[in-house]
Amino acid sequence: MAKLYFHYSTMNAGKSTLLLQAAHNYRERGMKPYLLTAALDGRAGKGRIGSRIGIGAEAAVFDDEDDLFTQIQTLLGQAPLACVFIDEAQFLTRDQVWQLARVVDDLSVPVMAYGLRVDFRGGLFPGSAALLALADELREIRTICHCGRKATMVVRQNEDGTVVTDGAQVQIGGNETYVSLCRRHWREAVGDRVKPAQ
Repeated sequence: MAKLYFHYSTMNAGKSTLLLQAAHNYRERGMKPYLLTAALDGRAGKGRIGSRIGIGAEAAVFDDEDDLFTQIQTLLGQAPLACVFIDEAQFLTRDQVWQLARVVDDLSVPVMAYGLRVDFRGGLFPGSAALLALADELREIRTICHCGRKATMVVRQNEDGTVVTDGAQVQIGGNETYVSLCRRHWREAVGDRVKPAQ
């Protein structure tokens, strides 16, 4: 039975690596995966999913105007499709997440979405919020803070390493821009440290 999966984490947890590994496993078994990534994130090159450890694969791109259900239904009419993999799933719109749910429900194709859960301000991305609400299975991919605790938050830094707390929700960047932290150290970094009771 096909399902909609949301694999979520903070930055640098290995989401793209896991996606590429899973897609490779399908190919090794003679099955065809369909890879999609956000058009606005070209860090690995346009139409390419890349991992920090150096592996990558070509992918189709989506932007917020694309009807993913129609696109996948058309592809299915041309050849069997074993699974849909989506990198940078936080950039999906709510409508697109519903379209992916229809791919699962009406076309019986599993969808594996990989993305960030929260932005640098501690809020949900629209795509992530919809996936958290609609996914059949949620899978957290863990990474750690500098203190050794599980990192669940991310801070954005400017060019000189100063933490910024406002600005556009989306700013494409990697290790030079974002740092994953546990909630306690995120609060400290953004100036929201609660003082202990006297």
